Amino acid sequence: MNASKSSRDFVAAHVRDLPRSGIRDFFDIVATRNDIISLGIGEPDFVTPWHIREAAIAAIEHGATRYTANLGLGELRKSIVRYLKQSYAGLAYDWRTETLVTVGVSEGLDLAIRATLSPGEEVLYHEPCFVAYAPLIRLAHGVPVAVETHAAQDFSLTRAALEASVTPRTRALLINFPCNPTGAVLTAEDAAMIADFVVEHDLLLLTDEVYSELTYDVPRVSVAMRPEIRERTIFLGGFSKAWAMTGFRLGFVCAPPDLIEAMMKVHQFG
Repeated sequence: MNASKSSRDFVAAHVRDLPRSGIRDFFDIVATRNDIISLGIGEPDFVTPWHIREAAIAAIEHGATRYTANLGLGELRKSIVRYLKQSYAGLAYDWRTETLVTVGVSEGLDLAIRATLSPGEEVLYHEPCFVAYAPLIRLAHGVPVAVETHAAQDFSLTRAALEASVTPRTRALLINFPCNPTGAVLTAEDAAMIADFVVEHDLLLLTDEVYSELTYDVPRVSVAMRPEIRERTIFLGGFSKAWAMTGFRLGFVCAPPDLIEAMMKVHQFG
């Protein structure tokens, strides 16, 4: 019997060795000051539109506070599929088998990574990026591999950078366009290159498009619109950024049925 053990000794090594989010530490500091304007968090500066707040109030008042189906409300999944088809030039998913409502896009990413990654497999992701990508991969016992992007190239992904990073252990490519924090957006040529790359190297593609509505002076492009990679693509979206619904914690994942079923297993028991 070892009575001298510390509670820290009971923390899993892969969690203990994971550093705290540096940006969250800055947020904690800013919260104690009234002379600092924080531009660090991805949250709109307007309140949730009234028609959304009104609908949420009405739902609560009418008792819509119970458990839903594991996949999420059918009406919501139908609306998500309809929205994607209208916004992405015919991008089509089946609301019954290819759409899963999640606790924000962050849970969607966690589900997608844990459901598809085996220990020791690598995931490519581009930097600068959202701070959670590498930790989520590590928590799933995977290996994050950063692919650098540069201001001189408008922070776009290049084929050369991807080819220099891929190995036989690479399982997936995780992308985020429009990108947080760089603001980079995809062109049709970028999407074609990425699609060709993941097919050539037999990779899964995870595309985080939570900022998709913040596309202003260029056409909206998603790699998920490429039919040749439909079976290897997981589309992640949400309501937080476009409609100021960060506190609602609502996201969604769209993917082929086998991938949704795998993510559902993690979602059910998570």
